[in-house]
Amino acid sequence: MSEIKPRFRMVDGLSIRYAESDGPHDRAALLLSPWPESLYSYDATWSKLAGHARLIAVDLPGFGHSELRQDLLSPTAMGDFIVRIADALELAKPHVVGPDIGTAASLFAAARHPERFRSLVVGTGGTSVPLKLGSPLNEWVHDEDLTPYRAMGPKAAVTAAIDTIHGYTLPEAVREDYLASYVGQRFVDQMAYVRAYPTELPVLGELLPAIETPVQIIAGRHDPVVPLDNAEYLHQRLPHSRLDVIDAGHFVWEESAGDYADVVTRWWQATS
Repeated sequence: MSEIKPRFRMVDGLSIRYAESDGPHDRAALLLSPWPESLYSYDATWSKLAGHARLIAVDLPGFGHSELRQDLLSPTAMGDFIVRIADALELAKPHVVGPDIGTAASLFAAARHPERFRSLVVGTGGTSVPLKLGSPLNEWVHDEDLTPYRAMGPKAAVTAAIDTIHGYTLPEAVREDYLASYVGQRFVDQMAYVRAYPTELPVLGELLPAIETPVQIIAGRHDPVVPLDNAEYLHQRLPHSRLDVIDAGHFVWEESAGDYADVVTRWWQATS
């Protein structure tokens, strides 16, 4: 049975799902859900990470089981909302773990709100300019007609993504939570977030050299969705960054959970 026990609270008028670890810690970490998963993506690393920090995992608005608002479905807007989440949860200067869609949002947050976060852990999210994306993310970003995605339904779309997880069997309850997170047309609605990449990532690229927050980048060496070029692009431009490449695919936090947690906890110790 998972140690993650979700609940809900209102943040800026939206119902946001989150989960918190037990026990006091001097160190706090805000964990952002990747797409198309949910805060249960941290199920495989939760116990180890919780030994090093007070964890607060969050389904970002519009993703997982959190309420959707269209004006937040871009990295810039989501970055500002991450700050509002931290404020609402009274997290003074937390570490942030933002894989996948959390990558660009976390970096925008750090650029626009200096000194707000102690450190970032990012990676496996599209960031490079020009864009270098694999399938199916490249199609999700660029396809002009979304009708086929509406026709295929959320279960098929999400299953196609999570079935590429290698070397790790999702607990059935976690798989069901992922599928339940994208009922109806939520999955297609969420595509607006990554479809903002061509407009917003060039803006982010200009901001990267001025980000003073320390950034740990974690990438899967064999990621077919977000190639390693994206991690290298960040590492070359961020003034205070470290890059660790793990022998895994896209879902590195599940495929190589032990290695992922090791990198994160060493980073927290080095930046606290």
